[in-house]
Amino acid sequence: MATKGNSGDNRTRNSVSIFIVAGLCCFFYLLGAWQRSGFGKGDSIALEITKKADCSILSNLNIETNHGDEAGTIDDSESESKVFEPCDDRYIDYTPCQDQMRAMTFPRENMNYRERHCPPEEEKLHCLVPAPKGYVTPFPWPKSRDYVPFANAPYKSLTVEKAVQNWIQYEGSVFRFPGGGTQFPHGADAYIDELASVIPVGNGMVRTALDTGCGVASWGAYLFKRNVLAMSFAPRDSHEAQVQFALERGVPAVIGVLGTIKLPYPSRAFDMAHCSRCLIPWGANDGMYMMEVDRVLRPGGYWVLSGPPINWRTNYQAWQRPKEELEEEQRKIEEIAKLLCWEKKHEKGEIAVWRKRVNKEYCSERDSGAAMCESTNANDVWYKKMEACVTPYPETSSPDEVAGGELKAFPERLHDVPPRIASESVSGVSVESFQDDNKLWKKHLKAYKRVNKIIDSGRYRNIMDMNAGLGSFAAAIDSPKVWVMNVMPTIAERDTLGVIYERGLIGIYHDWCEAFSTYPRTYDLIHANGVFSLYKDKCNAEDILLEVDRILRPEGAVIFRDQVDVLVKVKRFATGMRWNTKMVDHEDGPLVPEKVLFAVKQYWVAGQNNSTSSR
Repeated sequence: MATKGNSGDNRTRNSVSIFIVAGLCCFFYLLGAWQRSGFGKGDSIALEITKKADCSILSNLNIETNHGDEAGTIDDSESESKVFEPCDDRYIDYTPCQDQMRAMTFPRENMNYRERHCPPEEEKLHCLVPAPKGYVTPFPWPKSRDYVPFANAPYKSLTVEKAVQNWIQYEGSVFRFPGGGTQFPHGADAYIDELASVIPVGNGMVRTALDTGCGVASWGAYLFKRNVLAMSFAPRDSHEAQVQFALERGVPAVIGVLGTIKLPYPSRAFDMAHCSRCLIPWGANDGMYMMEVDRVLRPGGYWVLSGPPINWRTNYQAWQRPKEELEEEQRKIEEIAKLLCWEKKHEKGEIAVWRKRVNKEYCSERDSGAAMCESTNANDVWYKKMEACVTPYPETSSPDEVAGGELKAFPERLHDVPPRIASESVSGVSVESFQDDNKLWKKHLKAYKRVNKIIDSGRYRNIMDMNAGLGSFAAAIDSPKVWVMNVMPTIAERDTLGVIYERGLIGIYHDWCEAFSTYPRTYDLIHANGVFSLYKDKCNAEDILLEVDRILRPEGAVIFRDQVDVLVKVKRFATGMRWNTKMVDHEDGPLVPEKVLFAVKQYWVAGQNNSTSSR
C-alpha cells in the first residue's frame, strides 16, 4: 500500500496512520507476549500468540514519507532484503576485538595481548551469533544480582577456582552469587560498610565508581542499593566469562584491562576508583597505571586498594610472597601517591584509601620531578598510548575551589547544569540548549512508551545508548530498575562524555566501525539516535547492525531514530536478521523527515533449524 506523499490529501494520510497504529498494536502485542514469557525460552509462547493474533494487516504495510517531491515514494519491498545466516556454533561467545586466538599473537608485556585487537575487514564475520542451547530470559533485577541461569553462561571453572572465596556457586540450573569476593569473604555489604566509614558512600556525593579487575562485579552489584553506579572491567582471561557473568547479573561491565593504551573514559569522570586484589602492578612503569587512575578520578575523588601489598607485615606468609618484595611494592605505591598529591585517609587491615586533592593549590609538596602531561586534551584517549605523566588540574581562582567545578549530590546532579556546560567548556552547548535537550528527550521517551509499553516495566535491565549526546535519554529513563551504558562515538561532532559523568551517569568512548568490548547477548534494549547518519561515510551499516545483533539478547528490543531514507535501508537489513520491525512517524507528525524504527530480535538458539526468517 505505497502511496505518494502530498500536502493536500488528509484522508490518504489518515488511512495510512490507521494502518500503522493497527499494525503496531499487533506487533507490540506479540512483543509483550514474548517478553512477558519470563524465564522460559519464549518462542513457544510467541508461537501460540501468533496463531491467535490476526497480523495479516501487517503483510504489505509500507511507510509513506509525506515529503512530496523531496523524497518521493519509498519502496520498502522485503524482496530485496539480504538474508544473514547463523554463524557456526563455536562462535556462541565470540568477542571480535578480544578474540583469544588473535590475542595470543600479541606481546604479553604490559598486558598488550589482552587489549583491543580487532579483526581486519576481510576477517569480519557476516553472520548472526547464536545463543547457546537452552538460553532463557535473565531473572529481573534484583533477583538477577544473585542468580544467573546456567544455560546462559555454561562455565563452571570459577565455581571450582574460587570455591573458597564465595564468588559463585553452581546450584542445579542456576549459578548463585553469594556476594562474596577474595577480599570480602563476609560479603560485599560488610566490605562496603567498612569503606563507608571513610568514604561518603550513600549520601549521593559518591555516585560514579570504577572497579578495575572486577571479577564477577559483586562490589558493583551491591553498590546499587547505595545509589552508586559502578563501571566494572576485567580482561577476557583464563577465568571464563567474568564480565559475561557481571552483565548477566545486570551489572555494568566491559571487557578491558590496564595495559598500554588509555582507558576509554574522560578525565575527571569517577567519584571513586577501586581495586580489590585486582593483580595490577601499581608501582610498575613509573607509576603509569596510578597516573591513569588519577586522570579519570575527579578532584576530591577516592582511590581504594585492598589486598596485596597492604598490611604485608601480617599477610606475607599467607600470600606466599617474600616480605621484602611486598614491602618494596607498597613503598612504590606510597611514593607515587605522594607524587600525585593524594592524601592517605585510611589504612586498616588489608584496605587502604587515598583521596585526590580538590585542586593544585594543595599540591605544593608534589615532587619537583613529576612529569606533567603535555597533551591539551586529556579526553583524547581512543587507542592513545598511556603515559607516565600527571594530568594537570583545571585552573581555579581560590584555594578551596574544586577544580573543574563542584558537583551536587545525586540525584540532584542528574538535572542540574553540569559544570562543564556552566563554564562554557563544551563548544556549542549552552545552559539553555542543555535544558532544551532534557525536555526533548523526555518528550521522545514518552512517545517511545506509547509504542513499546514495557520500557520501564523491569523487563529491560541493561540498556545502551549508542550515541548518547548529553545523556538526556538516560536521564529521562532514570529508574532503579535499569542502568544505561552511554556510548560516545569517537567521531561525534562534540565530546560530551565528561558532561554525562557529571550528571551521575556512566559511559564509554567507542568507534562503531569496530565491535564493542562485551560478550554477545549482554543488552536488553539498545537505543541509537542518528548513528547511521553519523557513520554514513565511515563504515557499512551492515557491520554496525550485525554488532547490534551480537550484543542484543534474544527477544531484546531496538529503537533507531534517524532520517527516513536511512532507516528504510536499515529496515531492509534488519528483515534478514531475524528481527521483527516496525517504523513509525516522528511524534510531531508525518511531515518530519526523522522517523523511528522499532525492532525485536527473535528467539533462536544454536542447533535449531536455523534458516533465517524473512518475515
